[in-house]
Amino acid sequence: MRVLFVTGTRIGDAILSTGVLAHLLDTLPRARFTVACGPLAAPLFAAVPRLDRIVVMRKRKDGGHWLKLWAYAVLRPWSRVVDLRGSLVAYLVWTRARAVKTSKSHEGHVVEQLARVAGLTEPPGPRLWTAPEHWAQAARLVPDGPPVLALAPVANWRGKEWPIEHFAELALRLTGPNGILPGGRIAVFGAAEDRARAEVLFAALPAGRTIDLMTGLDLLTAHECLRRTALFVGNDSGTMHLAAASGVRTLGLFGPSKDRLYRPWGPCGEAVRTPESFDELVGRPGYDHRTTGTLMGSLTVEAVEIGARALWRREGGAR
Repeated sequence: MRVLFVTGTRIGDAILSTGVLAHLLDTLPRARFTVACGPLAAPLFAAVPRLDRIVVMRKRKDGGHWLKLWAYAVLRPWSRVVDLRGSLVAYLVWTRARAVKTSKSHEGHVVEQLARVAGLTEPPGPRLWTAPEHWAQAARLVPDGPPVLALAPVANWRGKEWPIEHFAELALRLTGPNGILPGGRIAVFGAAEDRARAEVLFAALPAGRTIDLMTGLDLLTAHECLRRTALFVGNDSGTMHLAAASGVRTLGLFGPSKDRLYRPWGPCGEAVRTPESFDELVGRPGYDHRTTGTLMGSLTVEAVEIGARALWRREGGAR
């Protein structure tokens, strides 16, 4: 059996689709898998069991990335095609069964949407697959010791980014003497190219308790590092979904994005958002997602701290 699984370009979207992939792996134990996705998301699937190939589709304005996938897939017989991007390719290759995302799928959280495409009544939570080298690297980067607060202060555009000085104040509160992680370490996650933007945060944190993980970690090692933390707080981003998939308590911060669609999925996930709704924020005069700065300023440190403490209590505190 061969299964073609077509998923997202963005890291977060691809992570949210992995529950469906896990279901297919569990229910089709003899199948071999090909995953088609964008270049940023491709590393997420490197350790998928029974993987034949990852088809990396670099988006082109002329749609050439879909032509590349069709050229690969058309000459191969498929037992099943699961296309969570809703492309025409799924209809232009031979397969015994297909499941394709359509406009009728767009209700509820994205995880619920994708589960319905696959015909599942119970939405499967995201799951990632890692290898011993990822575990070893994570153990070196986040060694055993005091509990770790994980932060992700950067998002894929500035409008979604909580002011970085708020992250610093929150971290000091949560790891201070009266915090839920007194004396805890603070790990900062993000892409290496964004590290300069986080200098203010690093300067405000206690050097002896700070772990700098804005160093170009591969996604699966970052996932294993997050598994070694006690609590994650971050903007709506791929790293937030990576944290939720790892099983760590995950608090996502929302403003000009829709928490009903993209909140951290799973029993250990929760979201807090700005007093303004999504529509109020993006409907402001002069709004342009390419140039508008942060729209998260009205989300106070107090509100996020309350959310973090509530999540901590709900999930039983220290484990």
